Amino acid sequence: MYDNTCRFLAENFSADFATWLLGKSVPLTTIQPSELLLDPILADALIFMESEDTILHGEFQTLPNPNIPFRSLDYRVRLYRRDPTKSVRQIVIYLKQTESELAYQTRFEMDRTHHEFDVIRLWEQPASLLLQFPGLIPLAVLGQSEDAEDTLRQATQRLEQIEDSETQANLLAASGILAGLKLEEEVIYRLVRKDIMQESVIYRSIRREGEEIGEARGEVKKQREIAMNCLQRGDALEAIAQITGLSIAEIQQLQQQLSESPQSKP
Repeated sequence: MYDNTCRFLAENFSADFATWLLGKSVPLTTIQPSELLLDPILADALIFMESEDTILHGEFQTLPNPNIPFRSLDYRVRLYRRDPTKSVRQIVIYLKQTESELAYQTRFEMDRTHHEFDVIRLWEQPASLLLQFPGLIPLAVLGQSEDAEDTLRQATQRLEQIEDSETQANLLAASGILAGLKLEEEVIYRLVRKDIMQESVIYRSIRREGEEIGEARGEVKKQREIAMNCLQRGDALEAIAQITGLSIAEIQQLQQQLSESPQSKP
């Protein structure tokens, strides 16, 4: 939910994010993950947006992930394949404060391969900076401040001044959702009305996406189980692919897992 909220903000308030992340207010259009051959289920926390000369690749992470350096390289290559003429700015944004060294990694190295990307640790960003832009206000409570509760109070006060009711509701909902990473629920609902959060477009959109992702993952799990049963029965890979809709490569991975499992060994 937290990553999806940030993606919603970035896509709907791209000018504010461009000013923050690129240092200039430029119009950005969204690149769909399918254009990069990415599984949408795996792209929940990603944003790919482009201007005339730059592509912004942002990744929101609640907690550090050891796979991020390699993923950054992988995405960079995909973006180069899509358009080798554009410069690319890759930024990983960590939401929840941590002491993990992974949150400080900014490069991937392997043999002669060397790739660098940028990292923003949100708790090091001044909350006062984030409060200056409507689309960034929901992030302010996770920024650097002496009192997170007071920051959320300031955020709600500024958002309540927005005249467009839908925009106001979405940003208030996003503020309440992200505040859950730092404040107790009782504090949040004292400052952000629960009914506004639940009726906002962003809240309903995220909830709907979560349900769809859950259903998709359940379907994938079901097809993988069918494939495993077929492999144990000795069916041909091509036949299993037709039955399940999985690729040959996916089935081969399952076949390897099956051969390495203790049950398959004499």
